[in-house]
Amino acid sequence: MGCRLCPRECNADRAKGEIGYCGESNDLRVARAALHMWEEPCISGETGSGTVFFTGCPLKCIFCQNNTIANGSVGKSISSERLAEIFLELQKKGACNINLVTATHFIPQIIPALKLAKTDGLSIPVVYNCGGYEKVETLRLLDGLVDIYLPDLKYYSPKLSTRYSNAPDYFEKASAAISEMVRQTGTPIFDEATGLMKRGVIVRHLLLPKRLADSKKIMSYLYNTYKNDIYVSIMSQYTPMGTFPDMPELNRRVSHKEYNALVDYCLELGIENGFIQEGEVASESFIPPFDLEGV
Repeated sequence: MGCRLCPRECNADRAKGEIGYCGESNDLRVARAALHMWEEPCISGETGSGTVFFTGCPLKCIFCQNNTIANGSVGKSISSERLAEIFLELQKKGACNINLVTATHFIPQIIPALKLAKTDGLSIPVVYNCGGYEKVETLRLLDGLVDIYLPDLKYYSPKLSTRYSNAPDYFEKASAAISEMVRQTGTPIFDEATGLMKRGVIVRHLLLPKRLADSKKIMSYLYNTYKNDIYVSIMSQYTPMGTFPDMPELNRRVSHKEYNALVDYCLELGIENGFIQEGEVASESFIPPFDLEGV
C-alpha cells in the first residue's frame, strides 16, 4: 500500500522497500538520541529535552539546518522495541520530556514504541517536533499519545513555500495541522514548580533574510486565530548551510534590524505568550552532532 502519511502523498510502497519523498523506506532510522539543551526554556529545562532525531524528512527545505539527517546521510536502523527502550533510557538520564524530531514518516513505527514505553513506565511528556507540513488525518493517530506539539509555521506565501520547500500548499496544510494540534492539547499547561510545559502548543517561526513581510503575516495570522491560547517562538538562528547562487538572499544571516522589527511587530499585535532569541545564536554550534549517540 502506498504511503500517504504526509501531504506529499507520494504513494511509495515503503513496506516493500520503495523510497518515499522523505527519502526513507519503512526501515525506522534514528540519527541521535540524547539530552538537548537548545530548545525553548520550558522544553529543555535544566536537565535537557530527551531528543530523538529521526532520519529523513517529508519537507526538505533547501536551507535545512539539519540537512545531514534530512537527506538520509546519517541514521541507524532500529526496531520499535529498541525505540521504546531509548525513550526509557532518556527518562532515566533525567530528560524533561521525549522530543520526537521530524517523525512524520515513521509514525506507524513510533506509535507502538510509545505505547510500549508508557506501559513500561514512561511518565514524562511527549513532544512532537515537526516542520508543520502535516496531515490532520495522520496527526489524529497521535491523539492521546502526544502532550506537546512543537510545529514550525515557515511561510505564509505559496510563492516562498514553493521556492524554498517545493510545497505550494504549505500554509494550507500547516495551518490546518496546527488547528488539530490545538484541538488535541487545549490551553497550555505548565508545572508551577519547574516552569516546564506539560501540555500545549508552541509554534516556531524561523525568520529568513529579506522575508520580514511574510513573517509579519504569519504572526498576525497566529495571533488573530489563537490569541494567547498558544505560545510562539520567534527564531533568529538561520544559518547558511551552503551557497545558493539562484537565491542570494539565503547567503547571509538575519540582521539584528530585521529580527528586532519582527519582535516589535509581535508586541504591537499584543502577543504575550512568546519566546525570543537574544545574542548571537546563528551558529552551527547549535546544531548537534548526528553521530548515532544513544541509538
